Amino acid sequence: MSDATSQPLESSSLTDYDPATGHPRPPRREFKARGSFVTRCEGCNLPELNCLCPYQVKADSTAQVWLLTHSIEHYKPTNTGRLIGDVLTQTRVFTWYRTAPDEELAALLEDPRYAPFVIFPDDQPDYADRVVDINAVHAVKQQARIPVFVILDGTWRQARRMFRKSPYLDTLPVLPLRTERETRYRLRKPASKAHLCTAEVAIELLRQSGDENAANVLDDYFDVFNDSYAESRYYRKIAEPTAAMQRLLDRQTEANVN
Repeated sequence: MSDATSQPLESSSLTDYDPATGHPRPPRREFKARGSFVTRCEGCNLPELNCLCPYQVKADSTAQVWLLTHSIEHYKPTNTGRLIGDVLTQTRVFTWYRTAPDEELAALLEDPRYAPFVIFPDDQPDYADRVVDINAVHAVKQQARIPVFVILDGTWRQARRMFRKSPYLDTLPVLPLRTERETRYRLRKPASKAHLCTAEVAIELLRQSGDENAANVLDDYFDVFNDSYAESRYYRKIAEPTAAMQRLLDRQTEANVN
């Protein structure tokens, strides 16, 4: 679930195809927002002043993350779901459609190699029989299956609608995230400190399921994104690497040596 804010679209991209699936999409009016004139890096989509690319580090994980992303989220540079794919190469991104599931997603949900869990709070009684805890993830690992965290990537309101309007998710076990972590997302004030952004949800799930190294890399990368974007809003260059930046740079050096 993301607390990202709206950002500008290029007018030429408003009437062609969905960036994640290639499906045709209806025309949208061009949207202008604060920062529409900022020159952005083509690689990370952050303002070039504090480009994120030098700090990208790949990490392996047993579990996979599949993002079911609301179409609006693709246009938001502040969306944190894309950070997961920068770190975990096996991450998959699907655009949510109200009328039908993505065909590739539908096929993968039926693939016996995978054990998908839809990540959602257990705050309603009508799906209580589907709710599991993190022990279910460890159990499927012992069965030599690949656990998959299906994260609904949108605002909290969008995520609830996606959960309710996606019958192809109705057979999946529901895994609520239980954590004491409070959000560190700085680009928009959340309704509650307990409302984590998409990247933070993935970090905690990876950590609790045993992919500690991947969780740590993604956590540092998220902090770098958070700091870089926040400083760029005030046109301030980060002169010296932060602690998270330095850890990622050290990982790159270690990987090159090995």
